[in-house]
Amino acid sequence: MKNQVQLITYVDRLSGGGFNTLESLVKNELQGLFSGAHVLPFFYPIDGSDAGFDPIDHSEVDARLGAWHDVKSFAKEVEVMADLIVNHMSAQSPEFLDVLAKGEKSPYWDLFLKESDVFPEGITSQQAELIYRPRPGSCFSNKTLADGTVVKFWTTFTDNQIDINVNSPAGKAYLEKVLALFADNGVKIIRLDAAGYAIKKANTSCFMLDETFEFINALSKRANQLGMETVAEIHSHFQTQIDIASRVDRVYDFALPPLILHTLFTKNVTALFHWLDIAPRNCLTVLDTHDGIGIIDAGPMGVKPGLLNADEIDNLVETIHKNSEGQSRKATGAAASNVDLYQVNCSYFDALAQNEWDYLLARAIQFFAPGVPQVYYGGLLALENDMSLLGKTNVGRDINRPYLTRESVLQHLDKHVVSGLMALIKLRNLHPAFNGEFCLVGDECVGQLKWIGTQSTLILQFDLHRKIAQVFEETDQTRLLLDLNSMLTGE
Repeated sequence: MKNQVQLITYVDRLSGGGFNTLESLVKNELQGLFSGAHVLPFFYPIDGSDAGFDPIDHSEVDARLGAWHDVKSFAKEVEVMADLIVNHMSAQSPEFLDVLAKGEKSPYWDLFLKESDVFPEGITSQQAELIYRPRPGSCFSNKTLADGTVVKFWTTFTDNQIDINVNSPAGKAYLEKVLALFADNGVKIIRLDAAGYAIKKANTSCFMLDETFEFINALSKRANQLGMETVAEIHSHFQTQIDIASRVDRVYDFALPPLILHTLFTKNVTALFHWLDIAPRNCLTVLDTHDGIGIIDAGPMGVKPGLLNADEIDNLVETIHKNSEGQSRKATGAAASNVDLYQVNCSYFDALAQNEWDYLLARAIQFFAPGVPQVYYGGLLALENDMSLLGKTNVGRDINRPYLTRESVLQHLDKHVVSGLMALIKLRNLHPAFNGEFCLVGDECVGQLKWIGTQSTLILQFDLHRKIAQVFEETDQTRLLLDLNSMLTGE
């Protein structure tokens, strides 16, 4: 993976078309910005109940976007990252429909996980309470077979996402088929979606068990054999991210987004700088994604202390709601379907009350933090919450999943805040110091992030109270490269 900025996007929601349109956009209007692209689920169908994360056919490109040869063509322009949806597949899939029709006689019977596979005698209330689920309610859904038999299938997320029995021969063959297809069509990086939930074991939380680590390790090794890197997608306590980082090529730094918000809200760098001091170095950094802003990653879990305490987490969440004028509250928790217990649904720009200086500093901190940065398409264009789409779908995360056209993209590219962000992206891509050694110093409202290279040192220096943020290059003399205030005035 190149040590340069990557894009996160849906094919159609950014380009207004398919893979060919997205490729043209990256080669022209977005030229020089992204060395890689995490292309969010492009499998059939892209408009399921979970925006592509409930594939009916994980091996088929949705025809509205193109075909595998279009993926292969796009992969010649940028390093393509694709989702291996490890934990589940759609209840509308041919495999599951065959199970409903034939029951145990179906060749896919063992592909899907049932309550009886883990709890042969049935699950007790005590055992059910131990299971960690990111959404309220039971993790099982009753499905009626053609002969009238009712079976409890494991559905960690929704009743349309049937969990895969990854330890069964059928489950292993399914994942191997998708891995091989990715490798054959130019995919270089695999995001292991929801991998933390893949292994279930009685009398445990069924989340990030020792066996889960072993599974992720084996899956990563197999991907490496096929010439691909892996990224583990896990929202959990920060120590879990540190632990998993040694077992995969990359792990997400999901603690960074809430910590940067906390820093800007409180004008205090202490919690953020503590995390940057201990965070994994082989991470992908994000501020926003197709999901909400993760909260659990920075907070306490049970008896484990967090990077922020419970009061700080509450203040963080309430400040986001206040900054977004209550829009995020309408898209989060019980207010909207597709509920996540650990995320606030809001654009990052609105989480910062559309303050352009704060937003550019947040991006500058992200780019100077250890790891390879990814920028979500909504964040690239500093987009506001899409309340119209939320109103149509009542899916909370749609508040930050807008549908754009090429023309609307061009309009947003003219904004000063977007021009400033693109300047930061190009600096992050081109300056050799980012391949050097990272260090930081800070106290309360003042901070410095440094990259010490062989030829020069690059410094991000900011004062949260005085609203000053600048990037300097040190060689035999000090040279100012970027000033956030000037970037926003177009000077």
